[in-house]
Amino acid sequence: AAPTGSSGGWLGWLLSGHLPALSPPAEFWTRLHNLLRPSPAFFHFILTHFKWFWDIINSTFIRDTLMRLVLTVRANLIPSPPTFNSDYGYISWEAYANVSYYTRVLPPVPDDCPTPMGTKGKLQLPDPQLLAERFLMRQKFNADPRGTNMMFAFFAQHFTHQFLKTSGKMGRGFTKALGHGVDLGHLYGDNLQRQHQLRLFRDGKLKFQVVDGEVYPPAVTDAPVHMVYPSGVPKEQQLAMGQEVFGLLPGLCVYATLWLREHNRVCDLLKREHPTWSDEQLFQTARLILIGETIKIVIEDYVQHLSGYYLSLKFDPELLFGYQFQYRNRIAVEFNQLYHWHGLMPDSFIIQGQEYSYKQFIYNTSMLMDYGVEALVESFSKQKAGRIGGIQTINTNILHVAIGVIKESRQLRLQPFNEYRKRFGMKPYESFQELTGEEEKAAELQELYGDIDALEFYPGLLLEKPHPKGLFGESMVEIGSPFSLKGLLGNPICSPEYWKPSTFGGEIGFEIVKTASLEKLVCLNVKKCPYVAFHVPDAEEQHSPRAGGSSTEL
Repeated sequence: AAPTGSSGGWLGWLLSGHLPALSPPAEFWTRLHNLLRPSPAFFHFILTHFKWFWDIINSTFIRDTLMRLVLTVRANLIPSPPTFNSDYGYISWEAYANVSYYTRVLPPVPDDCPTPMGTKGKLQLPDPQLLAERFLMRQKFNADPRGTNMMFAFFAQHFTHQFLKTSGKMGRGFTKALGHGVDLGHLYGDNLQRQHQLRLFRDGKLKFQVVDGEVYPPAVTDAPVHMVYPSGVPKEQQLAMGQEVFGLLPGLCVYATLWLREHNRVCDLLKREHPTWSDEQLFQTARLILIGETIKIVIEDYVQHLSGYYLSLKFDPELLFGYQFQYRNRIAVEFNQLYHWHGLMPDSFIIQGQEYSYKQFIYNTSMLMDYGVEALVESFSKQKAGRIGGIQTINTNILHVAIGVIKESRQLRLQPFNEYRKRFGMKPYESFQELTGEEEKAAELQELYGDIDALEFYPGLLLEKPHPKGLFGESMVEIGSPFSLKGLLGNPICSPEYWKPSTFGGEIGFEIVKTASLEKLVCLNVKKCPYVAFHVPDAEEQHSPRAGGSSTEL
């Protein structure tokens, strides 16, 4: 009889030339598949090398085929419908239906486990303050090797704050961003009352103020929304924006101003095309157009830059028509944890040659109008951002944020880092030295955690050795990109029911979406077009597709 117990027995039969009477066990095919399957690192290497080859591919139909493959393979890693949340570690109707929760890819570590991380590691996790100060706090600024700039850093922060809004009142596993995706709640407000306070109710437009002939967000005296500002800032100097925390940084105010101008510009175009339309229809259609513009810019400028791929990425919802795909999304706790990229922030901010400390920059309410959008865009585009991944990358001024993320992950009982690597198709690390690529800090981590399988999710993502010339390491790419792409293409406007000219006010609106770019967002809304990109002018990435490919996140 043919042996059936092991793949070794089957190999013997295959080599001897005899065919067994029975089919090989499933374990055999699994092992063979895993043996032959290229690693994520292999795919990353191919996609970030051989530019001459990708220049040919990008001009053929193969580009569409590969883009469809990227989208489907990545998106299929995200459970849809959602499965768990922080109160339900098993399938339940509540976990599915209650959108006040962030979802979860992996259920929480059960309360009755012998250690905080399950069965491995020590009985007590390391002190978060100690972890942050010893392994995360920056000793010396390390610029991203591919030239990522502050225009990129502020875009990341501005964009993600529409769907990453943890509810402090309800608890860490809850969100205030009930749209769970790209809904532009950070421009229009996350509820109807806030939206109405920001709207002009004329020609579909948002409220604004004009200073020295330039359009800016209104003051809270004219648009009485709740904004977070220090008590000493007069109401007249507080800008009213869709997201209540955007007054924190001038970089966030720049993007809020650009999108405000873009919304009102689009309303003017729609009004000209449809003179009989009501204020409501103009507003709602402009919002859909701006959602489309955002997704286009994120995929073809932002993710292109992150990926560093020579494959030219493409936003075309029709690539997925006729394929199985669910047009809905739920933001996950893991995505929220992962997207704390404070290593991007520099040690100081340089505006037209003038250096500003954190104390001078944060809540600086006059900088936006003193310098103007053009000057700030150019300055942000020319200042290098820091590297996210690797040891000791976060400026001391914002280290408290990382400490908060670690504490939150413990409250939510996130599973160990290696469990997430396995869940997203990667080989678990066998040692801290393999993780960090060095010995000294690896030995300290071993002493603190006791076992690589007890390493926490967020520290693992940050301390993993970065890709060569990359912003961060393999895990941030392989775990982050499925969440990102599912959220972008799962938007309703990408569905066959929505993706048509009539949704966007006719061909004029459809064309705005299809041709959107970071450069157009800026240059159509300022008087003189400055240098604008997600990389500094002399970065080597300027030769990659669309002059904007840089580091690692597809």
